[in-house]
Amino acid sequence: MIEWSALRAAAVRGPTVTYTVLALCCLVFLVSPVSGLNPSYGTGDALLAAQGAYFARWGVIPNELTAGDPGALVTPLTALFVHGNWLHLLGNMLFLYVFGVLAEERMGRIGFALFYLGAGYLALLAYAVAHASSDQTLVGASGAISGVLGAFLYLFPRARVTSLFPFLLFLPLRFPAALVLVFWFVLQWLAIRAAPAGPGVAYLAHLVGFGLGFLYAWGRFRGAARVKRPKPPASAATEGENQP
Repeated sequence: MIEWSALRAAAVRGPTVTYTVLALCCLVFLVSPVSGLNPSYGTGDALLAAQGAYFARWGVIPNELTAGDPGALVTPLTALFVHGNWLHLLGNMLFLYVFGVLAEERMGRIGFALFYLGAGYLALLAYAVAHASSDQTLVGASGAISGVLGAFLYLFPRARVTSLFPFLLFLPLRFPAALVLVFWFVLQWLAIRAAPAGPGVAYLAHLVGFGLGFLYAWGRFRGAARVKRPKPPASAATEGENQP
């Protein structure tokens, strides 16, 4: 059996990969022209031009990637650390923080790092293939983080997380992780069906990443013993107690 104490010991060492990705994404955003905080990019039209060039250099452009442009082959990796605005960044980092910590502890640092990059790359590649003629740039860690969500659903289906739902006035309420993640998946599915034809928000990358994450966790940990944890004292955190 995998003892809860083993995961607790991993927690003491810290989820290094999760925190490193968080720090890198935030640092890259802050020094980029997108944040608006770096005066070297200027203002007005100069800033807009710098932002366009920044996305074109580091983001995924589907028609270039599917055409086999050697320089474009690396963009599904670089795009994972580039975000389009403050809301995009903060939303992704919140999900990574809440769900990435326990996923990393279960997979191990190297395994989690390779999984995160692989899921993100394949999710963005799938989106590019589906919109092969598009010249619109795609950026963001959503595909990789969706993979983390899918893996978390398999690994910790009974965990509880604190969530904010707009229709509940953004009150911080605790829900089973399975309920939150299935609800999230359904929203992505409905969004992609309602979206107009052509590129837009990368809901497809979200769904592909989520599916890859779930299948990876199922394939790697299928048949493994579930985490066995003793009944905690009243003051102890429950599985998945990661407050955003």
